[in-house]
Amino acid sequence: MSPISDSSAKPGNDPSGRLSRQDDAIIEAAWCYYHEGLNQSEIAKKLDVSRASVVNYLAESRRRQYVRVTLDSDLFLRNQLAEDLIAAYGLEEALVIPADDSDETRSVERVLRAASDWLPQLLSNGDLLGVAWGETIYRFAEIAPKHPFDDLMIIQLVGSGPSARGFTAENCSSMLAERFSAQCVNLHVPLCLSNAELCEALINEPVISEQLDLVRACDKVIFAAGTCFDDSHIVRTGLINKKEMASYRKKGAVGVICGRLIDSDGQPIPISVEDRMIGVSLDEMRAKQTKILVSAEAGRVDAARAAIVGGYVSHFATSSDTARRLLESAPK
Repeated sequence: MSPISDSSAKPGNDPSGRLSRQDDAIIEAAWCYYHEGLNQSEIAKKLDVSRASVVNYLAESRRRQYVRVTLDSDLFLRNQLAEDLIAAYGLEEALVIPADDSDETRSVERVLRAASDWLPQLLSNGDLLGVAWGETIYRFAEIAPKHPFDDLMIIQLVGSGPSARGFTAENCSSMLAERFSAQCVNLHVPLCLSNAELCEALINEPVISEQLDLVRACDKVIFAAGTCFDDSHIVRTGLINKKEMASYRKKGAVGVICGRLIDSDGQPIPISVEDRMIGVSLDEMRAKQTKILVSAEAGRVDAARAAIVGGYVSHFATSSDTARRLLESAPK
C-alpha cells in the first residue's frame, strides 16, 4: 500500500457524498481494532488487504484524531510523587507523568497530552477559562482533545505580540476554544505599547475595558512558567532585550508568568515596560481560584518552583523527573 498523505482531520467525500474508499477503510480498521478487539491479521483478512496496510490505517486514524487513546488521569493524580508534591507545596492537585529518560522532548509531549486530557475534568459549563501564551500553551492547545462544552468561554489573558513561530496569545486561546467548542474572547490590543499614555487610553476604551473585565473575572487559568534565559519567549518577542534580561537576572529574576518577571520566592520584579503592558497582572493571577501550571522541561524547574511558592499555582501537571527536582528543593 502506498503511504497515506492526506493530512485532513475529516474524511473525504466523493461527488455523491459517500466516504472515499480509503477513508472508509481507515474507519473500518479503527472500529474493528478498538471496538471489536480484532488483531491486525484478522482485520487484514476481513478487509482483504495486507497487514502493513492495516498498520498504516490505524496509525492514520490516530493522526487524524478519529481515535484518541487516553489513560485514566487518576493513575497520575494518585501516585506517590503527586502526593508528595501536594504535601510539600500545598497544591490542590498534581498530575505527574512518567518521564522518558532518553528524550526530554518526548517527556514534554507526554505531559502535554496527559494535561490536555485532564483539563476538561477541571472545567464546567459556565466557566471562564483564561489562557496564557507561548510555545508550551500553543502545543498544549494543538493536541487538546475535542471536548465540546455547552457554555464555556475562553479568555485571552495578555495582549498580542509578535512571534516568529506562531505562538501568539490569540492563536493559543482561539485554538483551545475551537477544541472545546467554546466562545473565544481575544484581547484586541498589543501586549506592549510605545508609551504609557497610549496604553492608558486603550485600557479605557469601552470594548477593551469590557475584555479586561473578563480577564479579571475568569476564575480558572492555564499557563506555563517561562525562563529568564537569553532565549526566553519575552526576549524573542522583543518585550525586553538580552541586556535588560541579564540585569533582571542579577536582581533575582528566575521565571516569567504572562510576560511578568518573578524571583525565586514568586515576588514580582517590575520591568521597564510594565506601565505600557496590557494583560493580566500577577496579583490577578494569584487571586484566581483554579491556577493550572503545565511544566516539564529541566530548564524550567526554577521557574515552576517560583510560580508555585509564589501562590500562582493550585493544579500542576509535570513529569516525574521535574517532580523529583522540585521535591529536592521543597520549602522546609
